[in-house]
Amino acid sequence: MAKQKIIYICTECGGTSLKWVGKCPECGKWNTMVEEAVEVKPANEKRRVSAANISRLKDIDEGAHIRALTGIGELDRVLGGGIVDGAITLIGGDPGIGKSTLLLQVAGHIAKNEVEVLYVSGEESTHQVALRAKRLKVSDSQVNLYCQTDVDRIIKAAKDTKAKVMIVDSIQTMYKEELPSAPGSVAQVRESTAAFMRFAKENGCAIFLVGHVTKQGSIAGPRILEHMVDTVLYFEGSSDHSYRILRAVKNRFGSTNEIGVFEMTDAGMVEVKNPSQMLMSQRSEGFPGSVVTVTMEGTRAILVEVQALVSHTAFGMPRRQASGMDYNRVVLLLAVLEKRAGLQLYDQDCYVNIAGGMKIVEPAADLALCIAVASALKNQSLPADTAVFGEVGLTGEIRSTSSMQQRIDEAVRSGFSKIIIPGKSVKGLKEKEGTKLIPVERLSQALKAAWE
Repeated sequence: MAKQKIIYICTECGGTSLKWVGKCPECGKWNTMVEEAVEVKPANEKRRVSAANISRLKDIDEGAHIRALTGIGELDRVLGGGIVDGAITLIGGDPGIGKSTLLLQVAGHIAKNEVEVLYVSGEESTHQVALRAKRLKVSDSQVNLYCQTDVDRIIKAAKDTKAKVMIVDSIQTMYKEELPSAPGSVAQVRESTAAFMRFAKENGCAIFLVGHVTKQGSIAGPRILEHMVDTVLYFEGSSDHSYRILRAVKNRFGSTNEIGVFEMTDAGMVEVKNPSQMLMSQRSEGFPGSVVTVTMEGTRAILVEVQALVSHTAFGMPRRQASGMDYNRVVLLLAVLEKRAGLQLYDQDCYVNIAGGMKIVEPAADLALCIAVASALKNQSLPADTAVFGEVGLTGEIRSTSSMQQRIDEAVRSGFSKIIIPGKSVKGLKEKEGTKLIPVERLSQALKAAWE
């Protein structure tokens, strides 16, 4: 007979300890050890092992499984082209950001193609889900709805309905009866996910798991949860804006640089097929400190507005604040502006913002940031038809970036006729009629060309 044993599990890495410790011995994080009760089987208990099902790699037909489209283009883009059979996708985001809404829409679209879909709700009743489905206009679809939190019963229902796609909302409400801990605990989340993973791989059922997030924005529960699944998607955005960004942070079947842009409406999540137009629609032209750059998100070029505000400091130490860009990168570029371009910033507070809630991690926005700060300091606006991109080095040189032609084409398509680009990558670029490409090699040269 199995006996219960108390152990301590790290919520970050899943490491275990026989006694409580302040610092996890595996990952080194502090205050992450939580108490869990587990069952220990006797050592003399024999375990039945079936014959191994071994396949030769050369005999496996990789084209046998074709991706299934979700019916929502932006989601298909983030997933890498559609749903893969047997894949487990974890979707996280703040409460009310639209996770359940998007997945219910996906269930409705897939069911129209005569694919068996099982929607499992562990937080809402059938009546509540039906009301949302009516608002999203998917109430007449052939989606199987099951309000249950017992993992074993859910897997049995999936087998009975022969589901090819299953949506679980949410993984923190699921539990396995043989574990003594409460739903949402480290052990329950880990074992429930493992059970769904075994079912998905053995039966070729694609599973979407909804995950709650912590105050820090990461998936609640053990960090090992993200390592177990095939794809991890995060919703970005705030309740103050109607736009949502779905970003892939892990994808075994596609790129992790792709994003999908949605707008939350009364009819559900609506695709934004032209994010550049959306981000530029509220831009105020003719104001100092505003510069447009072109960033690459996966295979897509997107126009974003870099804003800067510079004001004389009232303290001995000037403030530096960044939103949408890495703070350390901003501080570094401000130092380059002082040293290589001669701008006096040591007594100025500098605030940098990426409009529209976007986050830029690539260095191609360096030059736009530098020109925006210079524009704010001089209180002199740039021409409205100017776009800028390029990486800035510590010596003040302008380095080339990837996908130069694609960035230029996106800027031209959006009506920008003056484009400042790195000078060492001009060869081979096509200049469209009515567009002026301005190659620059030094930061001082770029600042001069911005106002010519």
